[in-house]
Amino acid sequence: MPEDLPALRERIAACRICEQHLPLGPRPVVVPRPEARILIVGQAPGTKVHESGIPWNDRSGDRLRDWLGLDRETFYTSERLAIMPMGFCYPGVLPNGGDAPPRPECARKWHDPLLAHMPSIELVVLAGMYAQAHYLGKARKKTLTETVRAWREYGPRYLPLPHPSWRSGNILKRNPWIEAEILPHLRAEVARLLG
Repeated sequence: MPEDLPALRERIAACRICEQHLPLGPRPVVVPRPEARILIVGQAPGTKVHESGIPWNDRSGDRLRDWLGLDRETFYTSERLAIMPMGFCYPGVLPNGGDAPPRPECARKWHDPLLAHMPSIELVVLAGMYAQAHYLGKARKKTLTETVRAWREYGPRYLPLPHPSWRSGNILKRNPWIEAEILPHLRAEVARLLG
């Protein structure tokens, strides 16, 4: 018999498998919901999310909510929307100042057990290359932009997007088709699935 979701969430909250690699220590941030029809898979919490324990509680989250066509309240309270990053804890920064990659332990250990509790997922938004690498595997293209451009190939279940960080502003400027084609489709799907 599979572990019930409250027990699984307790085990995730107590997880310490990569503690020695986390500069601020473990603080897993994940929001599984049994009735979810949409799953947002991002990278890993930043410092603001680590401090608050609230996923996407930063400027990237503001941009993501705009892309989804959702206000803050709906994003955080809808039982039909779940959030599961590739790494559940803040991974630190690289020597060049960029965000470190999400720790690989989380996805290997926790994603499948969590997905087993969310059987109604119809749309998985893959925000960034780490989520795309994990969920699209060999079907992913050579670059993030090529993968996002091929978004129709992965539907209806998966929708690859750039990560909504400040860096994505340049990607959007160079590729206006993202805002012209993908975001209207995404907003319509979100409205349908949450409605």
